[in-house]
Amino acid sequence: MDFRHDRLGLAKRDAPPIFKRFYLWSRFLPHEYLLKPDPHDARLSTSVTGIDHTGKPVDTRVVTEKALTLYLNSQEVVTMMTIGDHPDLLAVGYLKNQNMLKPDDVITGIDYDDDLEVVVVRTERETNYEEKLKKKVRTSGCAQGTIFGDVMESFDTIDLPKAELKTSWLYSLTKAINTTPSLYLEAGAIHGCVLCEQDKPLAYMEDVGRHNAVDKIAGWMTLNDIIADDKSFYTTGRLTSEMVIKTVMMGIPILVSRSGFTAWGVELAQRAGLTLIGRARGKRFVALSGSERIVFDMNPDDMDDEPKRASRKGREGDE
Repeated sequence: MDFRHDRLGLAKRDAPPIFKRFYLWSRFLPHEYLLKPDPHDARLSTSVTGIDHTGKPVDTRVVTEKALTLYLNSQEVVTMMTIGDHPDLLAVGYLKNQNMLKPDDVITGIDYDDDLEVVVVRTERETNYEEKLKKKVRTSGCAQGTIFGDVMESFDTIDLPKAELKTSWLYSLTKAINTTPSLYLEAGAIHGCVLCEQDKPLAYMEDVGRHNAVDKIAGWMTLNDIIADDKSFYTTGRLTSEMVIKTVMMGIPILVSRSGFTAWGVELAQRAGLTLIGRARGKRFVALSGSERIVFDMNPDDMDDEPKRASRKGREGDE
């Protein structure tokens, strides 16, 4: 399947001005996600019969998981485990965040074969990453993400833009995200990531590993030429080194989570000048890096604490 003919703007050369005009118009319309989960997509979860703690039979939804092998031109890069809803976005985002797609690379095609579980990204420039593929670092992601050694060389050259995050925006975002219908609420066992602009969530992606969810958003941004300078990024999972690295590689200056931090994640955020906010629930949050971007424009005492039922997304113990 060639995605250039199936979906809006999936190759840079095909990203139409119409999309960019819609993106600008959407800023003046009642808010709606430009990309969001479809919790009722039958491909993404299945019903399984078992028993509960009393021995009674129960039917429950569980998330599907499938292999996806990614090729860049003729070279096999990686096999990922994913829910399989946006293989094209996942492929491009993975390559972008691993520094395998350069800013001047032109994507000429994205081919996906569901039967073979293969996605191929084609570029005008010939690529050869045989040596790079030998240097992998396993990350702490719950589904075993990978960072290639030379990514950190690029990480240290990135100068994140000056931006601001008003506390009123943060409160509005967390409320909107936590009340959005999602596969997590349908079947659980999944992570979510959201690209935001001011108080508006723009793109919401889910997957079994948060590294996949962030890569899908990175792919969407790349293929639609979305500027990162004024964006913030939200994740339901821990603020690990992997999440910090990927956010910085995307050029996004602010990273937020409901969950907590890891020491290396904080160290890397401080090194990159990334605003890192964790434990963001209701009116409460903790910032351990980049606090100069935070504008306190709302009195927390005017905010209600988060209802207990909202805690089902991204609890502190989530991986």
